[in-house]
Amino acid sequence: MADLEAVLADVSYLMAMEKSKSTPAARASKKIILPDPSVRSVMHKHLEKMGEVNFDKIFSQKIGYLLYKDFVENVCEDPVPQLKFYEEIKAYEKIENKEERRKVARDIYDNFIMKELLSNSHAYNEESVAYVQKHLTKNEVPTDLFEPYIEEIFAHLRGDLFNRYVESDKYTRFCQWKNLELNIQLTMNDFSVHRIIGRGGFGEVYGCRKADTGKMYAMKCLDKKRIKMKQGETLALNERIMLSLVSTGIDCPFIVCMTYAFHTPDKLCFILDLMNGGDLHYHLSQHGVFNEQEMRFYAAEVILGLEHMHRRYIVYRDLKPANILLDEHGHVRISDLGLACDFSKKKPHASVGTHGYMAPEVLSKGTAYDSSADWFSFGCMLYKLLKGHSPFRQHKTRDKHEIDRMTLTMDGSSLACYPSLFCGTYFTLAPASSTA
Repeated sequence: MADLEAVLADVSYLMAMEKSKSTPAARASKKIILPDPSVRSVMHKHLEKMGEVNFDKIFSQKIGYLLYKDFVENVCEDPVPQLKFYEEIKAYEKIENKEERRKVARDIYDNFIMKELLSNSHAYNEESVAYVQKHLTKNEVPTDLFEPYIEEIFAHLRGDLFNRYVESDKYTRFCQWKNLELNIQLTMNDFSVHRIIGRGGFGEVYGCRKADTGKMYAMKCLDKKRIKMKQGETLALNERIMLSLVSTGIDCPFIVCMTYAFHTPDKLCFILDLMNGGDLHYHLSQHGVFNEQEMRFYAAEVILGLEHMHRRYIVYRDLKPANILLDEHGHVRISDLGLACDFSKKKPHASVGTHGYMAPEVLSKGTAYDSSADWFSFGCMLYKLLKGHSPFRQHKTRDKHEIDRMTLTMDGSSLACYPSLFCGTYFTLAPASSTA
């Protein structure tokens, strides 16, 4: 009977996945209704108080970006080529094939730089032009080829143009969406919950489908009784805060982000990005060690995820293969932020993490540390995926005290290649992000 229930749960889950891929909104059973436009004045005051009425904050949000683009394209009387230039640059940065990137780079240069140079209308810094021309002359097309132009584009978009946007109906629509977001009250009835796809110390993770959009998510349900019994209230609250901090902006594709959060009488629920590809620890145990090419690809994406956290003054503190999940396209995401910590005001000194991956400064009680601890864990993780075992687990020891002692002393022949791996990791692997 249990086997039959498992089969039915799998079929239900797979059917929901298929539906979500084919026009999910058209199949939705609920519709989103925006509040009256009159909420603009109240929301504007609230957003001003929170420091949210500025170009950078609004442009980094998906709905803010789309409405700003709508304003530029359909409301502004004068053309704004800078936004199109920005979109072309972002599309270029995502191209994996070098030959295709070379062609697109040339098209961008011809359409947005050379054309303006010939008409004496190029309003950008001469250093930016020289940087692009130098690389194209050498037939080089790094992913950051047009990076010098980004800040200059933003300087134009955040000026008088942004002030006009704030006075427009498009900003009113933005306020309506923010009001809806602020007052949204989700319950279990807003989701179709399917089979369990993971388990943790405080609860389970389910595959689910949101009723009003038809989109699939992972629902992490933490049992309140279990949290209280294990005295995990601080951990649960911390994970909620950390997820809120990293789940902002449009450039965080390598972290499992949170879209919604709510609670029921007996559960705390986080609605997260759905990951169907398993984790790197599972793939290591099933298929053996990774080769260098595979490792460069995954490492580059993990680097970008860590940098996204570190820019927000968050140290992750639990980097290991089991916490690196894969999506259905084979890209990785960092998951489980329960041990992450904000170090913007005060550096942490707690000894937390997984033995064999914790940096010496984390193990040293009372020693303050920052995001550098994650790069130590990153080197340990790469070693594990390339060699099949931790650099500090000699003779397959499972003694935590022995592992910690080796970490603090860097003792043992297994560390022969570790220092060069760790020290060179960031600089040798970071350019590989162009292939990620």
